[in-house]
Amino acid sequence: MLAAFSITPLGAGESVGDHVAEAVRIVRASGLPSDTNAMFTNVEGEWDEILAVIRACIDKVSETAPRVTVTIKLDWRPGQPAGRLDRDMESVERRLR
Repeated sequence: MLAAFSITPLGAGESVGDHVAEAVRIVRASGLPSDTNAMFTNVEGEWDEILAVIRACIDKVSETAPRVTVTIKLDWRPGQPAGRLDRDMESVERRLR
């Protein structure tokens, strides 16, 4: 499964960079394939693995923010081999050449 998620701390000041960095640190430490851009973090894994990582990110951010909003988009394709995070982007890049 692929997941794209964004966590927004509310009530913790104007700058959210430190909060986001803590969440990204958790994702990277999970060992799941991932990438982060200006709006979302994408992660690949099994349902329970992904939800556990997102939950850990929420828990961490909520330690310093009184409210946390989360946006999650899931792409569930049973039977697909691992490596979709890179393979799907490579497919798009090939089409752009």
